[in-house]
Amino acid sequence: MDDELRERVEREAEKHALLNAVKHESDANVGAVMGPLMGENPDFREHADAVPGVVGGVVGRVNDLGYDDKRARLEELAPDEMAEIEAEDEEDEHDLPNLPNAEDYDEVRMRCAPNPNGPWHIGHARMPAVIGTYRDRYDGWFCVRFDDTDPETKRPDLEAYDQIRSDIEYLGFEPDATFKASDRVETYYDHARELIEMDGAYTCSCSGEEFSELKNAGKPCPHRDKDRETTLEEFDAMVAGEYESGEMVLRVKTDIEHKNPALRDWVAFRMIDTPHPREEASEYRCWPMLDFQSGVDDHLLEITHIIRGIDLQDSAKRQRFVYDYFGWEYPEVVHWGHVQLDEYDVKMSTSRIQELIQAGELAGWDDPRAPTVMSLKRRGIRGEAITESMIGLGTSTSDVDLAMSSIYANNRDLIDEETDRRFLVREGTELSLTGDAPTEANPPLHPNHEDRGVREIPAGDSVLLEPDDLPAREDRIWLKGLGCFRHTRDALQYTGDDIDVVRDGEVDVIHWVPAAESVPVRLRTMDGDVEGRAEPGVADLEADDVVQFERVGFARIDSVAPRATDDASGRSQRDRHEDDETVAYYAHP
Repeated sequence: MDDELRERVEREAEKHALLNAVKHESDANVGAVMGPLMGENPDFREHADAVPGVVGGVVGRVNDLGYDDKRARLEELAPDEMAEIEAEDEEDEHDLPNLPNAEDYDEVRMRCAPNPNGPWHIGHARMPAVIGTYRDRYDGWFCVRFDDTDPETKRPDLEAYDQIRSDIEYLGFEPDATFKASDRVETYYDHARELIEMDGAYTCSCSGEEFSELKNAGKPCPHRDKDRETTLEEFDAMVAGEYESGEMVLRVKTDIEHKNPALRDWVAFRMIDTPHPREEASEYRCWPMLDFQSGVDDHLLEITHIIRGIDLQDSAKRQRFVYDYFGWEYPEVVHWGHVQLDEYDVKMSTSRIQELIQAGELAGWDDPRAPTVMSLKRRGIRGEAITESMIGLGTSTSDVDLAMSSIYANNRDLIDEETDRRFLVREGTELSLTGDAPTEANPPLHPNHEDRGVREIPAGDSVLLEPDDLPAREDRIWLKGLGCFRHTRDALQYTGDDIDVVRDGEVDVIHWVPAAESVPVRLRTMDGDVEGRAEPGVADLEADDVVQFERVGFARIDSVAPRATDDASGRSQRDRHEDDETVAYYAHP
């Protein structure tokens, strides 16, 4: 390893060692330093045998510094990274740090920039939840900008535009403006032409493999020095659709010897033969890449703060080359880690969910087994509960785990007091009632709100119990709202015991439904459909009502079966149809 390379390794290692030590308020760790060091400096890899020794010495020197000295040195070497750490340290009551340098702007302006290639999975909700919260905190502005300039690999779904806007409203926010990048293609063309006039871009007909070899070797493309007039003519030919896909691109001139090959002369425009699904944009064939399109739009929309994934750090670096050419000031950037979700068997990926729907393994985007915003909404979970959980994750650069239990807890706090109770028995076992039992039960609609009244549940001649609730022979149980019964042979015999047997812990309280008067319910859950029967009053509920099925959990009524009718004999029954059941979506315990 020559002296020049050693100096670079030491300089980069010191930065990463300080980041590691300051962020975790502890000594730096060589292993933790090596990963990001080699990731940001791929040319170090050919010296992989020698680099760890150099890093070890640097880490030792950093660990000899006091904590305040480490922070001061990091501020000197990497002020942007230090600002991110300080922002993370200043968490307020929302668990969100203050935005960096927000006080320097007349108005905080942010953007939520989804790719509308399908409805949102749950992880997508983090962006509008956090941006909307920041907008409200700073009395700022935020827009939804659909970054839909890739009609091929991330092909827009025409229904996703409205669905995403609906999801944002469901989460509790209304954007101040909405844009579609595919409506702004001429604007990107104009800026590309200006960049060419500045000698900041050139047209390139190298194959991907040819350019990759040159780029990795730090050698310029043979088209790099062509005159501006030729580049403009060829770019206009791209705009006119005169080239086929892969035949010509427009590249931004950067530093062909930049230490990070990914930043060397990156593609700003390419040819795509696949028409855009939006009719208004279907004639375009020359499309901007996301880094160019987004960079231009962020400036024109006067965005002050960008929140993006830690994996998109190179995007900011690429865009800064364009900003430098135009003399623009780059927005403040907050990078965060990915959200990892528990409880679901399905991967939180738009493309994967789409595959499962097409294969018939999921019924749709709102299938309760799908980790999507639409699914949570259909299950009766309020958007506010999701937003609160997303805010609670903060903006750490590390990957964060989101437990669905936190969303459920937030939702329970929101709906518990206003949600009426009902009985639902799943896979019920029928037992006759004997003895002088009450003919009707009148449990409260809500145990904490007597003013709401009671339910009227006829007992009839027999009841349905959940299999796990069946008592052993001669044991007693308390049918909620009805009284104490003993299990004798295949019947439940009324005993007349008072409530003291429950208070003394001698008898379990269970729910039940009348066998004759109960109504069929299909409960859709993350583990599949469950058939059951509910107390008669469930037939009077309406779609979108939320109930708590006692000892089962909260659920949203999705559809209600036809009303009961009287037959010629006067018995109450239902017309028999395949859809003769109320459908409810299970939310959570």
